[in-house]
Amino acid sequence: MLKSMRIGLLAAGIALVAACAGTAPTEETYDGLVRVPEARFGDVYRLPAADLSVYRSLGLAPCEVAFRKNWLRDQNNASMDLGSRVTQQDVDNIRDALATECDRYFREALLQPPAYDLVESFENGEAVLVLRPSIINLDINAPDTMSPGRSRSYTTSAGEMTLSLEAVDGTTGQVLVRVIDRRRGSDSGRMEWTNGVTNRAEADRILRRWAKQLRSGLDATVRQ
Repeated sequence: MLKSMRIGLLAAGIALVAACAGTAPTEETYDGLVRVPEARFGDVYRLPAADLSVYRSLGLAPCEVAFRKNWLRDQNNASMDLGSRVTQQDVDNIRDALATECDRYFREALLQPPAYDLVESFENGEAVLVLRPSIINLDINAPDTMSPGRSRSYTTSAGEMTLSLEAVDGTTGQVLVRVIDRRRGSDSGRMEWTNGVTNRAEADRILRRWAKQLRSGLDATVRQ
C-alpha cells in the first residue's frame, strides 16, 4: 500500500509539468501507459506498477522540436510578399534555437542546489531515469525571418507549443511516465507587433515555467 502511494505521488509530482491539452484524454495509451485520474495538472500517464523510487540518478536527453504539420506551407500561403517567405533554413534555425533553450532551462533547473545527480551517459543501459522532453505542434503566428524590407506583423498571441515529457528507464528504454502540457503565448486581446524579440520572450516564459514545475515536482516526490 505504501509503495503504491509513493508511486502515485511521484507520478503526480512529475505531473507538475502538465496542463490540459485541450482534448479529452484517453485512459490507456498505445504503449500500455494508464492515465492517472487524480493528477491535478492535466494529462499524466504511467506504466502500471512502475516503481520510480529506485532511481538515484537522472539523465536529460536532448530536446526534440517539431512544428505543427503544414506550418511552413500555411505561413507562405498567407504571405503576399515573396521577400518575406519562410524558408526551410528559417525552420531549422528556429527549431535548433528552441531546442537549445529547452535543454538549458531544464538542465539549470535540475542543477540548482541541492543539485540532482545528473549523469551525461545513459545510452548503454545505465540504471538511470532518463527525462526525454519534446516540443511538438510548435505554431508561431508571425516568425521573424530578418528579411530586408519585411513588413510588420500584428497578432494577439505569439503562438503555442506543447511539451511532451517522458520518464524512461535507462536500462530497458521503457517509458514509465508521460505528461503533456499545451501552452499558448500570452493573449493581450488586442493586435500587437510580433517579431523575433517578442517570440523569444514568450518562448522563454513558457520554458521557465516548464523547468520550474519539473524541478518542483521532482523535489516534492523524490526528496520528500
